[in-house]
Amino acid sequence: MESRVIKLTAGAIKNEKLNIRSCGLDFFPEGILGGPTKSKKGTQITIKALGLPSPIKTDIPTDGRTGRPRWFFRERAWVRDFVKTNALISGDKVEIRHKRNRTYELIPHKRQLTFIDLFAGIGGTRLAFEKAGCKCLFSSEWDKFAQQTYEANFGDKPRGNIREIPSSEIPDHDILVAGFPCQPFSISGVSKKNALGKPHGFEDQTQGTLFFEIKRIIRDKKPAVFLLENVKNLKSHDKGNTYRIIKNVLENELGYTIFDEVLDADAYVPQHRERIFIVGFREPAFFSFPEFIPRRKPKFKDILEKNVPGKYTLTDHLWTYLQEYARKHKAKGNGFGYGMTNLDRTARTLSARYYKDGSEILIPQRTNKNPRRLTPKECANLMGFTQIKPDFKIPVSDTQAYKQFGNAVIVPLVYDIAKEIIKVLRTK
Repeated sequence: MESRVIKLTAGAIKNEKLNIRSCGLDFFPEGILGGPTKSKKGTQITIKALGLPSPIKTDIPTDGRTGRPRWFFRERAWVRDFVKTNALISGDKVEIRHKRNRTYELIPHKRQLTFIDLFAGIGGTRLAFEKAGCKCLFSSEWDKFAQQTYEANFGDKPRGNIREIPSSEIPDHDILVAGFPCQPFSISGVSKKNALGKPHGFEDQTQGTLFFEIKRIIRDKKPAVFLLENVKNLKSHDKGNTYRIIKNVLENELGYTIFDEVLDADAYVPQHRERIFIVGFREPAFFSFPEFIPRRKPKFKDILEKNVPGKYTLTDHLWTYLQEYARKHKAKGNGFGYGMTNLDRTARTLSARYYKDGSEILIPQRTNKNPRRLTPKECANLMGFTQIKPDFKIPVSDTQAYKQFGNAVIVPLVYDIAKEIIKVLRTK
């Protein structure tokens, strides 16, 4: 069965004209060329397009001045329905097959959507988008230890400091994803910087201005959609001024339609972890964030390993210190202190400082034994990495692993967001 391939372009979709020049006139029967008007039709062919209820009968019009083929089918109102029914976008291909006599079939072939992974960390967002069927073309991460973990799991090493990478070296892509540094905006980060007399938010010249690198790349590469992730405090930082600046840049300067929501990941993993997700579409679209309701609420004990080395049990000195610290602050009316986790419930948020003492998520052990901290593998479980990639590799020290997972995303939550993005991208 002879066939030819047509590549869809944005113009073809907008104007409902399939460019059939690549097919060549030898692919069609004699007499198919008609005049420039419907009163001078050529001998028609029958096209059976996948997803459409009725066959299309059409010829190929010619230019009234030169008599040359116009290289699109005269009847073309059906093209819109064909594109919509099969959720086709620019870059997809359509195979036209010659079945018999004057009968042809149209079979769509969807291309793989592409994305770039900025401030990639250890690749949680990449895991999610690859699981959703997308292909990663580029990644950037400045931390050398995070690069090691990323490379161990994906086989390629992220580029370094995004400030030093010109847009011309970043490939064109459909989706931009970025979990830009949250420390300048987080509650704990702001408190620490205030205590040290250091600037935070956009005034933090090392991390706070990295959002404007995202702006640069979106402006230069114009992806169809982006997904940004940060701490929920981004919305309220500096009395809301920080987020107003961000939203103004994305909506008014870059021209994207923005959707944002603060989501807690406790439906996916046994951990309270609230993060803001910002989705932007270059073309007008309607998007809704996923609402996942599990059959059974995740329990903390589900993520624990059975045989844990003794080194993860707190020393008497550290355990005494944490108890004294909690008592001191409780007497002052503060809520600071360690978090002893209920094994049948949900843990506190895992932070990048977990390596220091593990105080926010402590695991009770049998009587007369000090509590313990999570193992790195349990951190991978708690962040949902092993739900998507059970053999996720951790090639770094425990200290670095705690930092990496504390800065990561909840992978199955991002996976659900990725699926919604792809659905809208292909159906809007």
